[in-house]
Amino acid sequence: MVKRKAKVKSRKAKAKKIVKRPKLKVKSKAKRKLLSKKAKAKAKAKKPEGIEASLEKIGEVTHYFPHVNAAAVKLLKSGLKVGDSVYIKGHTTDFKEIVNSIQLDHATILEGKRGQEIGLLVKSRVRQGDKVYKI
Repeated sequence: MVKRKAKVKSRKAKAKKIVKRPKLKVKSKAKRKLLSKKAKAKAKAKKPEGIEASLEKIGEVTHYFPHVNAAAVKLLKSGLKVGDSVYIKGHTTDFKEIVNSIQLDHATILEGKRGQEIGLLVKSRVRQGDKVYKI
């Protein structure tokens, strides 16, 4: 009986052992902060993957009108003409399309210029914030 009690005590002692976690190699807060800034800079320097890397971003969707399947697009860089091919990419949006119709203040136009917010006829649903690329 004495031996059994001794074994039970040793098992309890093993169960109560505290596992020590390894400490960070960089001890000062200033060094950790510097390392995190470098990591953020590296992440910013990375280019977007996929097809967007080779395309020119020309605008961003600001609104979608589902009744007429039209998107309001703010042109940021270059212009957009009827007949151009565009690639619209967003969180759930991903399609290519040829521009058939462009409107500005409910009037049909042939070309949208930088800084204008144009209406663009689209074949599928788009969302606010989707990026528009020129192919």
